[in-house]
Amino acid sequence: MRALVLVFSLATGGGDHWFGGDKVKHFFVSAFVQSVGYGVLRTAGVRHDGALLGASAITLGVGIGKEVYDAHTGEGFSARDLTWDAAGAGAATLVLAHAR
Repeated sequence: MRALVLVFSLATGGGDHWFGGDKVKHFFVSAFVQSVGYGVLRTAGVRHDGALLGASAITLGVGIGKEVYDAHTGEGFSARDLTWDAAGAGAATLVLAHAR
């Protein structure tokens, strides 16, 4: 656990680095979107596997949408941000997969 705290605390200066506060935000926002998407789909009566798949599609859409928005506002499209988005969605999926 200490290693994770150390990795996430390696905030760096400007540029698109692999580690920093922005990447932690991408991870946790994507985990949140994945969880909420799953919950909404399950409440709507979608079966477990379908809800996981649907929540992943929603999370992917939100992540790509954010990067397209960043590209249009001058911040630039970041594949590294998308990698952290995928990591957050994947972590939430691991938890949700066992929440039957």
